[in-house]
Amino acid sequence: MQYISYYASPLGKIVLAADETGLTGLWFEGQKYFFLPPEEGREEKETGFLKEAKRWLTVYFSGKEPDFKVPLHLHGSSFQKEVWDILCSIPYGQTRTYGEIAKEIAAKRRPARMSAQAVGGAVGHNPVSILVPCHRVVGTGGSLTGYAGGIERKVKLLTLENADMRAFYIPKKGTAL
Repeated sequence: MQYISYYASPLGKIVLAADETGLTGLWFEGQKYFFLPPEEGREEKETGFLKEAKRWLTVYFSGKEPDFKVPLHLHGSSFQKEVWDILCSIPYGQTRTYGEIAKEIAAKRRPARMSAQAVGGAVGHNPVSILVPCHRVVGTGGSLTGYAGGIERKVKLLTLENADMRAFYIPKKGTAL
């Protein structure tokens, strides 16, 4: 069973989902790759995990780094989970590039090379936005591309975290806008 709840954030309505193990989803309503569990498998109910996620979001949107973690139950391929683990290691207010993450995975797995585009696909399909901080991933050269919640929200989230925004830019065109 999936339980859902809603959170009114300063950046728009957020839909949260959880099961008996942890938080399974956090999306801005209507964002790209938004996945709401089927009606027959979900119930609108305030569970402990959902309350904890809302408390985390309240601290976060107050401009502070939350000092606690919400249990997550992420569903995806082993590659996606590996990328999402790396996202969770990016410190508050800092960023990494898709290429840096690809190099980190290549070093662990020992392939000759890892595709930054494959990393981008996994980042883009992150089911728990903000808590698994995909907004902290930028393109090489500072391009603020590829946030499923929208580039404007990515800018606002990084600004909220006091990230140094001087080297970043919003691309004028591209497939990941």
